[in-house]
Amino acid sequence: MKRRDLIKALGAVALSDSIGVRGIHAQPPAPSSKSPESSAPLRPLPKVVAGIAIVDSKIAMEATKLAQEASPPFLFNHAARTFLFGALTGKASGLKVDDELLYIACILHDIGLTEQFVGDLPFEIQGAQAASRFLEEHGLAKDKSAIVWDGIAMHASAIGEFKQPEIALVGAGAGADVVGPDFSVIKKADVNEVVRAFPRLKFKGEFINFMRDIGERYVPDFHPGNICDAITQAPFDE
Repeated sequence: MKRRDLIKALGAVALSDSIGVRGIHAQPPAPSSKSPESSAPLRPLPKVVAGIAIVDSKIAMEATKLAQEASPPFLFNHAARTFLFGALTGKASGLKVDDELLYIACILHDIGLTEQFVGDLPFEIQGAQAASRFLEEHGLAKDKSAIVWDGIAMHASAIGEFKQPEIALVGAGAGADVVGPDFSVIKKADVNEVVRAFPRLKFKGEFINFMRDIGERYVPDFHPGNICDAITQAPFDE
């Protein structure tokens, strides 16, 4: 799964660049309406999904708690699926991976989109910075924290594809969940098991609306595209 497909699907380049323009200050977030699922209590995670063990080290559990508390359930489940799809991709490719670092990077990769951590920087950089502060507070070694930072910061960039597995697989996992897995790499049965463990909760519609809400709240003169724009831009004179 190539990150360029993920970027095109989300419109992430335009939106994140706009949010991150120097001089645009994000105002303190106003209360937002949330889906019924967002008030659900935090739940324990399964031990193993599709043959992949959910990392349960102390710092991984703290990262999970942070992600669950900061994220609406549809976004947290996306983060969990990102880890599982990334890990399955790595397993199929025979890659040697530090599962703890991959897990932490995946579970925190979208916190820059949340009310708690949104800011002036592009969302992936905002999230990487927030994760780095969290990991420093919890005593993770700086070299390991740097890998997590890169995994989050590069997950929507083609650059990440050329980095070490703990970085590259964050984007691969996110891309598989957003625009679809490569079934020559990840088995359909494994995809189904991942989705059963972490339901999508109307992810496609929720995530599109979520990105639109961020643009409307924080980006001056934000104008989401629609069918009228597409018709106007068609390559015909009339």
